[in-house]
Amino acid sequence: MLTQLFIKNFALIDELNVDFHNGFSVITGETGAGKSIILGALGMILGQRADAKLIKNGAAKCIVEAHFNLEKYDFQQFFTDNDIEYDASDCIIRREISATGKSRAFVNDTPVQLAVLKSLGEQLVDIHSQHQNLLLQKEDFQLNVVDTIAQNQKELNSYRQLFNDLRDSQQALSQLKHDIEENLRDADYIRFQLQELEKAKLTEDLQEQLEQESNTLSHSEDIKNSLFTANELLNGDDNGIVNQIRKVTQSLHSIASVFPSIEELYERVDSSHIELKDIAEELSSVAESIEYNPARLEDVNSRLDHIYALEQKFHVTSTKELLTIKAELESKISNIDNSDEQLSILQAKVNALNEQCTEAAAKLTATRIKAAKTIEKEMLSRLIPLGIPNVRFEVSVSPAPQLTTTGTDKLQFLFSANKNTQLQPVAQVASGGEIARVMLALKAMISGKVKLPTIIFDEIDTGVSGKIAQKMAAIMQEMGNNERQVISITHLPQIAALGTHHYKVYKEEDRNTTTSHIIQLSQQQRINEIAQMLSGDNITDAAITNAKELLTHK
Repeated sequence: MLTQLFIKNFALIDELNVDFHNGFSVITGETGAGKSIILGALGMILGQRADAKLIKNGAAKCIVEAHFNLEKYDFQQFFTDNDIEYDASDCIIRREISATGKSRAFVNDTPVQLAVLKSLGEQLVDIHSQHQNLLLQKEDFQLNVVDTIAQNQKELNSYRQLFNDLRDSQQALSQLKHDIEENLRDADYIRFQLQELEKAKLTEDLQEQLEQESNTLSHSEDIKNSLFTANELLNGDDNGIVNQIRKVTQSLHSIASVFPSIEELYERVDSSHIELKDIAEELSSVAESIEYNPARLEDVNSRLDHIYALEQKFHVTSTKELLTIKAELESKISNIDNSDEQLSILQAKVNALNEQCTEAAAKLTATRIKAAKTIEKEMLSRLIPLGIPNVRFEVSVSPAPQLTTTGTDKLQFLFSANKNTQLQPVAQVASGGEIARVMLALKAMISGKVKLPTIIFDEIDTGVSGKIAQKMAAIMQEMGNNERQVISITHLPQIAALGTHHYKVYKEEDRNTTTSHIIQLSQQQRINEIAQMLSGDNITDAAITNAKELLTHK
């Protein structure tokens, strides 16, 4: 629940620091005093987009900080998933907006993205304002209410997994049909391209090998002459290096018996002689193998020209890339040749998933039909005491024309406030006051199913008064007593009197500025505030007495 709210340099607020409590609290104040500003600041904490225009004139930045106690709620996994330090007793959310428009958000001093802040905020606080009554027009809101009461998350998750698998398979089937159609249209050309590449008898390093061979054949005479020259220098008659080294070994060997220390040098020279002699023989062999072969050169260059032409045609630069294209063409031909079998397999998968999805949707529908009866019964029990004695409320569950992400159900809340009038969509026929009571009844009903720490009602009492307002307050009080924090911003004394804690928003004006403030009222201050709400600025003794009576019966 929200335990503390700190606001600095936001709109008309210089600095505000207020503590909140569990249970049912109320906030009152004149129109324009700043209640909406406080809600706007809280909205920033919950992830709403910030506007630098909201910074108080002359300030460099504004700060909004909220503290939450999460001990009765399980948020550990969310904080772990988002790598945020978890403190259940004091979760601190801070938002800063600079005059330049830069916004920063922190959760327990960890910087977070706005999407993370919004996701956390949706789990912490539900702000119900008058415009949220428009949700009654939306089928997804009505469906969410039914699913919440049905507690069918397991069935819904199972269905959605199957639906996603079905949609993926349908897309794959559609793509396969498209590919096959294109491939069939181009089959002859694809086969021709493949045959071209197959005739080339490509290997991954073929181009490099042929280019090296072409280079060698083109310079065969130069290579042969150089090898012959090297061989002559090494292995020529008496002046060849090999013969000269042999004479050195003989000379050293002749003194080895009388000069033993020369033995090591002798062995090294002798080893060099053997190595050079071996090199000379290999040079001679290589030189003899080199021949000028114009026919082979022409053949090699012809193959290279063919490879270059293929690379240019397919817009690549290597035989490796040509082989990749060859594999792709083979795959296309395989798909063409086996298209009937592939289509059959994938179509069977789609059919099976469609059947499973339909079965899962039927289970989902069953949970909703059962929940619909519960909702109808509970809504009547809540709306009749709220001053709609002849109310009829029905949850219409009808089949959708096809499978959707939420199943095969079309839901509609039908409503009638009077006898002998036809049931119609609630948003079309209910008055503003009736809509407010319907939404309050729905919120009260689903609040017991959803572990939401804080609910804020922003003037939900529009269009009601007197005893009906008192009964609406009793419902909010009941919600607040159920391990939940409920805060109501109200203009009605009947609702204000039932709050366990009472806050007042007011503004002060001097010559240059207007500032908004909020305080928690003492018992005597509450009496005066409620009396003023009853009689206006001229507080009468009767209003004081009436205020005391309202507070006594809370």
